[in-house]
Amino acid sequence: MAVDPICGMQVNEKTGERLTLEGKIYYFCNPNCRKKFQAEHNIPETCGDSCAPAAARRWYANKVLVIALLLAGLCGLAYVIPVLMPFREALVAYARQIGWAVALGLVLGGIIDYFVPRSYISAILSRPGTRTIFSAVGLGFLLSACSHGILALAIQLYKKGASPAAVVAFLLASPWANMAMTIMLLGFFGLKALYIIGVALVIAITTGLIFQFLGKKGWIETNPHAEAVAHDFSVLADLQRRLREAVINAQTVSQALRGIGEGTLALSNMVLWWILIGMGLASAASAYIPAHVFHTYMGPSVMGLLVTLALATVIEVCSEGSSPLAFGIYQQTGALGNSFVFLMAGVVTDYTEIGLLWQNVGRKTALWLPVITVPQVLFWGLLANNLFVHR
Repeated sequence: MAVDPICGMQVNEKTGERLTLEGKIYYFCNPNCRKKFQAEHNIPETCGDSCAPAAARRWYANKVLVIALLLAGLCGLAYVIPVLMPFREALVAYARQIGWAVALGLVLGGIIDYFVPRSYISAILSRPGTRTIFSAVGLGFLLSACSHGILALAIQLYKKGASPAAVVAFLLASPWANMAMTIMLLGFFGLKALYIIGVALVIAITTGLIFQFLGKKGWIETNPHAEAVAHDFSVLADLQRRLREAVINAQTVSQALRGIGEGTLALSNMVLWWILIGMGLASAASAYIPAHVFHTYMGPSVMGLLVTLALATVIEVCSEGSSPLAFGIYQQTGALGNSFVFLMAGVVTDYTEIGLLWQNVGRKTALWLPVITVPQVLFWGLLANNLFVHR
């Protein structure tokens, strides 16, 4: 399987979009990512034989469609097989509660994808200083991508000169504190979601600042690519130029709507199937696992937090897919802190993330990540269990 150089997702070489540049073939999970790659490398959209569209995909190659049909089929069978009725009721309840949030989050992701240039991210994250950490977290909030999809962008930023501290802060902020996830979590947890989002940002900032301290002490790696980035680029000046040159008419509005639609569709293909998997797993847990099991092993205690941490470490689910599972834990136990630990631990102990940091940034950076973040996650989770009572 090839890897999309834009979003970092795996691509089937037989069905994925592909483009040849200087004798090397690149594969993309959708046309939107291919167009972004062409824009970054000044390749015209009509690139002839070097640019080949995806082969016709059969319906069963669409993960979103397959999982949606599977869940719909189980709901339909519930009228024939009564044992499936609790699953159907739980799934319908989830869909009603967060359907609007998922749709709004995907559209917001499409808007951000179209209007926020990647050059802004690269320029801001490649500069030294404490301000870079806050910038990394702020830009992570603006992005809308799965925790797995964001890894490729983070590694690209590192290769363009971003410091290890900025990369780590960016990784921690993007999956859980981004705008699309904020909308989705609000749909699940109501205003209590603001605690999850706020603390996720605090952990990202704190961890980034600690990594900067470790960098000054020489306890983590330095970035050998730092000098490759132009430091005279001004995001504000470029934004002002874009606003001055912007032309608003029927054609540009149509182009923007089309771009937003393509970005929304690309994001949907990336994360929606994970969301559906998470909803299915959460519905099954809610329907068939007795409540006393959750209370016994995942209750609002230190032991419950540790069990939740271990479970999140083992389960390899995209950030958006973990949200329904986290809400299922909250519904069964009333422990907001456990839900928070489940969400955050899936990022700070994720072997994919740690492995990529190990390979691309350095062993010290990869090993320090769980050492610094896990105690913070457990502390804030324990605090949440003491502050909030589920009613």
